Amino acid sequence: MHAVATAVSSMPSDEFFLARQPILGRDQKLVAFELLFRAAPEHEDAQLTDYAAATAAVISHASQLGMKQVVGEQVAFVNVDEVVLMSDFVRFLPPNKVILEILETVRPTEGVLARVKELKELGFKFALDDVIGHSELVSKLIDFVDVIKVDLQGVSHDELAALTRSLRSPGRKLLAEKVETVEEFQLCLELGFEYFQGYYFARPAILSGKKITPSEMVLLRMIELINANADNAAIEEAVKRDPLLSLNLLRLVNSHLGGSGGGRIESVSQALEQLGRSQLQRWIQILLYSGPDGSVELNSPLLQLATTRGRLLELMTLTLRPGDTAGANAAFTVGIMSLMDALFSLPMEEILARVDVSPEVRAALLHREGDYGAMLGVAEELEGAQCNIALAEALDRLGLSAKQIREIELAAFGWVRQLGEEIR
Repeated sequence: MHAVATAVSSMPSDEFFLARQPILGRDQKLVAFELLFRAAPEHEDAQLTDYAAATAAVISHASQLGMKQVVGEQVAFVNVDEVVLMSDFVRFLPPNKVILEILETVRPTEGVLARVKELKELGFKFALDDVIGHSELVSKLIDFVDVIKVDLQGVSHDELAALTRSLRSPGRKLLAEKVETVEEFQLCLELGFEYFQGYYFARPAILSGKKITPSEMVLLRMIELINANADNAAIEEAVKRDPLLSLNLLRLVNSHLGGSGGGRIESVSQALEQLGRSQLQRWIQILLYSGPDGSVELNSPLLQLATTRGRLLELMTLTLRPGDTAGANAAFTVGIMSLMDALFSLPMEEILARVDVSPEVRAALLHREGDYGAMLGVAEELEGAQCNIALAEALDRLGLSAKQIREIELAAFGWVRQLGEEIR
């Protein structure tokens, strides 16, 4: 405990980011997040190698905030090295909400094995990180862990099938990490992996001849009408062209306004009056990520990522320019539209040819230019939890500190979690 407490006290409390990486199930729904600590870029050399300090900072802040605030209903994977594993500090985490991820640098001593057994008796679950073969650590701990994370970048495709068979056992799940392409995901799905980590789901797979569906065209048309400041009658007519869209828009609006005392909204015209243009546009943008039946589920990783980006950019704008509602709305649009090439399997240029957006939004989406482009770059760097020169330069350009970004991140996580509760 003393070693970890010392590590925490030595860490500049305002100079780090708390990032999350999504973990998906076989149905491509969100099941967990890996919580990642990264020092701010200017402290990278001094801090990134200290796993004890990193994990202690994650545990400390996650404990203070409450794990639900950080990961919602999902489970959190948290990295632990030998120092943290052997300390009492790890006991601050709720066993039912976390999986302790044992780093590949841990030595499988008798003390470590005894500690893992002890924590398992207290209800903790374990994962082995970055497995690429049967190391001593894997051999000695395999019977005690609940999840094995296989590093796809460290195993050839020819070796992967044999390794998978050797690791499989009843009651133990296999997680493919660093999954970067849909082809890699399909391979691991066929091999029987239960969990998947990586941003393959957000990579645009451009399909030749792909067409936007009629319902999606209606939504894009509505966004265009709102941007053009069309009257309510024109917007209402556009909505009514798709009955399923009308029903789902009303369902979303009523769930969002539930308990506000304003009564149930029964028509699109009422929704327009009650919400106003900016809120209506926000719900339409969210509906673009709905399922084939028009339902919206926030455990869709693409929607989760898009709404988080939207809120991050919105809060960055309001931090830099308090009271700039129009700018905040434009920033939200940049964030949530930034994944539409992955959503539609179409180039961003083709999507923007079908919807009228401001030059600033277009420049940000196509070229990462302007303030919105810099904000989007920050959001993308945070997702990968890479603290590099690009992130440092973007923060300097915007005039945002690491502390401000971390507070914005946590506020965005909380907002997305609340949004999920509203539309559940």
